Amino acid sequence: MISIPRLYAIADAAFGNPVLLARELFAGGARLVQVRNKNASGRELLNQVVAILEFAPADGRVIVNDRADVALLSGAAGVHLGQKDLPPRKIREILPSNQILGFSTHSLPQALDAEMSPVDYIAAGPVFPTSTKADADPVIGLNGLREICSRSSRPVVAIGGITMANARDVFACGAASVAVVSDLLKYDDVTRRTEEWLRYNSEVCGRPWTFTS
Repeated sequence: MISIPRLYAIADAAFGNPVLLARELFAGGARLVQVRNKNASGRELLNQVVAILEFAPADGRVIVNDRADVALLSGAAGVHLGQKDLPPRKIREILPSNQILGFSTHSLPQALDAEMSPVDYIAAGPVFPTSTKADADPVIGLNGLREICSRSSRPVVAIGGITMANARDVFACGAASVAVVSDLLKYDDVTRRTEEWLRYNSEVCGRPWTFTS
């Protein structure tokens, strides 16, 4: 099993230049950043990921959303796949064993199916309503998340509408990490907001930021 930071930050191009966003997230203390740019060409996304890797801290990890080819060519820490992407089993055949493979699930059956795949972690959600994805799947709620966490042998990254106001309840369901988009990126000072998230977890939740399964 992999170790994964409890804050899974996403540099989403819908909020600005993902290279600049990633720089601010890392500067604020995030140590795992997913690069999401749904509208970028393969060349553009590759260039962005390479640029981010040049300033990412030594203990930081960069995950590429959807594009295993970009993760492979750039030397990123790994790739995160969605339900409509190529199957994880096929991607694992071409991805080195030391690169992380994550997979999105939106229901208990999908999560149980992912148990049979060579993935390192699963994302489960949306836990709450979210505005960052126009085609978001139905909300699974805390009960749905709790059931997935209780039956999954993989670390579970909760995603969808997660804020400081509800993160404590999400962790209580057994989530290893929380993927946060708008509650980080909608602020003018993303670095400061990231620092606030890190303080929140240590002061309010009383938990370290590194999860080891």
